[in-house]
Amino acid sequence: MNTTARSKGNTTTQPAKVLYTAKAHTSGGREGGTSQTSDGRLDVKLSVPGTPGNGTNPEQLFAAGWSSCFLSAVKIVAAQMKVRFSADPTIDAEIDLCVGDDGYSLRARLNATLPGVECQVAQSILDGAHQTCPYSKATRGNIDVAINLI
Repeated sequence: MNTTARSKGNTTTQPAKVLYTAKAHTSGGREGGTSQTSDGRLDVKLSVPGTPGNGTNPEQLFAAGWSSCFLSAVKIVAAQMKVRFSADPTIDAEIDLCVGDDGYSLRARLNATLPGVECQVAQSILDGAHQTCPYSKATRGNIDVAINLI
């Protein structure tokens, strides 16, 4: 397998311990391709956003992954703050595929509902979750992100 060496100027911190490695095999891309995970839990047909037919697209997969990860971070931060929700919190993710002079890009909104939590406390939880969530860390400074308390 060919690998690309990291530059010595890389400022990314190395994880102390790898908790999990997801492996997916994709062929054909978003134009009628498929993607499967090595454990068989995910097996999807891919399609271009806005076109007819079956299949999901990378933006939908990203929205599902980020919103589920962010929700876990919300629960972790709330537990650390000893805050309980009156009902299950939810995250509705919206991922925009954009095109401009510099090519394609993404933009995201994470719309959070934290039932039974005062607005200031809920905002603190969301701020903490945005610092905790690995997807938020990966996208920070790379795409426009709005975290909205609904």
